[in-house]
Amino acid sequence: MEHGEKQITVIDENGNEQLCEVLFTFESEEFKKSYVLYYPLGAEEDDSEEIEIHASSFNPHANGEDGELEPIETEEEWDLIEEMLNTFLDEEEEE
Repeated sequence: MEHGEKQITVIDENGNEQLCEVLFTFESEEFKKSYVLYYPLGAEEDDSEEIEIHASSFNPHANGEDGELEPIETEEEWDLIEEMLNTFLDEEEEE
């Protein structure tokens, strides 16, 4: 996972690879991590259901290699992500 990537491949809990579109990434000084919000490709074509947005943390490696996606572990991190997502969505709507 690198900053600026537009698509990532995520392995789901069943071991299937799923191509996902990156919504946005951000860094948190507080948690010393980077976060990525993404959704499965193909989801946006089906208007009947809301797009399920996923979030993971990652630590970009110093040598520029891809960082591993890791699950979000704390309630505080989820609160931060939700806040960032709401801000992002508000800005999208204003455009």
